Amino acid sequence: MNARSAIKEQIQRVREEAIVTAVNRLLATKGYDAMTVDEVAAEAGMAKASLYKLFTSKEELAGAAMVGVLDRALAFVDGLRSAADAAAEAGQPIAALEQLKAVVRWAMRTQLEGQMPSLPAQNSNLSASLQSNDAYMDRLIALSNRLSIWITEAQTRGQLPAGLPAELVLYTLFARACDPVLGLLKESGQYSDDQIIDWVTGTTFYGLAGPAVAPGAAPSA
Repeated sequence: MNARSAIKEQIQRVREEAIVTAVNRLLATKGYDAMTVDEVAAEAGMAKASLYKLFTSKEELAGAAMVGVLDRALAFVDGLRSAADAAAEAGQPIAALEQLKAVVRWAMRTQLEGQMPSLPAQNSNLSASLQSNDAYMDRLIALSNRLSIWITEAQTRGQLPAGLPAELVLYTLFARACDPVLGLLKESGQYSDDQIIDWVTGTTFYGLAGPAVAPGAAPSA
């Protein structure tokens, strides 16, 4: 590859990153249905025609944003796994339930910071586009497999009810990434992000009738 081609590829990567960043911000603040390609182009600082040279549809834009957030999620989970391996070697194992809580807290904080894309649950065109997006599906399956290992371990060790289908637990955890409760509490202006995360983490794993969660404190296991 000559220097000119390398520079051209670098410029294209920078443009793609700018577009994905804009899409991520708009999906987090406005949602998929309200987001327009014109807005994405304006946010990214480029002409709409230039954007279409890199991404051919609104669905493809959303897919790129989801690949990005899944990459961040996988990096976070892999960091937890590495830390758990080191802790186990030191004779201080980390419970699988605590790993799942950490993932949920990360997802909720990402949403509260406006970095979690918001996609509609029912949109046939978007759903078909995502299911045909190999990069998206590969990452989604990889993340599901990693979380499923912790779910199975937590159920085996009595940290989660063994009678619950693992899929139910997995989907419940995924749902926290787009939980509207977080935004409603934040918009009220009465609570800090840490308080919201602590409370919703507590209700996720212990229910509304579970142990009370003090602001800034994690629920006891």
